[in-house]
Amino acid sequence: MKPAPFEYYAPVSIEQALELMGQYSEEAKILAGGQSLVPAMNFRVAQPGILIDLNRVAELSYIREENNVIRVGAMARERHLEFDPSIEKQTPLLHEAVPFIAHPQIRNRGTIGGSIVNADPAAELPVLMLALNARLKAQSVSGERWIDAQDFFAGMFTTALEPGEILTEIELPFMPPHTGWSFMEVAPRVGDYALMGVAALVTLNENGKCTRAKLVYLNAGDGPMDAKETARSLEGETLEDPLIQSAAAFASGKEINPFGNVHTSPEFQRHLAKVLTQKALTQATQRAGERQ
Repeated sequence: MKPAPFEYYAPVSIEQALELMGQYSEEAKILAGGQSLVPAMNFRVAQPGILIDLNRVAELSYIREENNVIRVGAMARERHLEFDPSIEKQTPLLHEAVPFIAHPQIRNRGTIGGSIVNADPAAELPVLMLALNARLKAQSVSGERWIDAQDFFAGMFTTALEPGEILTEIELPFMPPHTGWSFMEVAPRVGDYALMGVAALVTLNENGKCTRAKLVYLNAGDGPMDAKETARSLEGETLEDPLIQSAAAFASGKEINPFGNVHTSPEFQRHLAKVLTQKALTQATQRAGERQ
């Protein structure tokens, strides 16, 4: 199929892009990597009247360390995240998870900003933004604002971006000391959307007790699902098998809301979440111990 007719603009600076968004606002769609938008347009699920292509805005493609954070331009390709040494050193959870995103051909074109704004509940990057406590910079002709990841995702394919705003930068704090990580998912085939997935972070003190934990799930509801109650229950505890099993049972039974799909039932998704949580918490705890 072919997309519905549209007007096409290819700005070469962020200022030009913001002016176009300010002019056309709700009529316009941003084209980043195009790995989600172009198929949706071809099937006419999306029919924007105006298409603003950011691929010539070179200033939005970068990955750099600054103080205790990594700044990533919204047009940085997922493949760049996969092999960047700063990402590997300072945010190893992201480094570990990026290869799970689709296929290399998709990661060559897909952008971090495009995936985040698409807000697909089955996508890895929204989950990772929440797990890593990222901040997201939205710009418009009237200025800029920073949005915490926990406030950015508003539901299925919905974000806190307002009409006329463009996501331009992602700020990722360095992973804290004595913190272990794990990312796991199960998919029908390599590169397919995951049936279930989880990102886990565990921070230990000098006595080996958990001081902070994070569990965020993909394809477990209408957006990235943050199991906050389960994470809080681990604080102050020694993460041994019985506690990990209990936490996994609670998170998978009470804190996620999987819908099921043609490949799986909600019941099986909960089972996968329980098994993955046990494995991810165990691995994250072991890694945290090794980093002490």
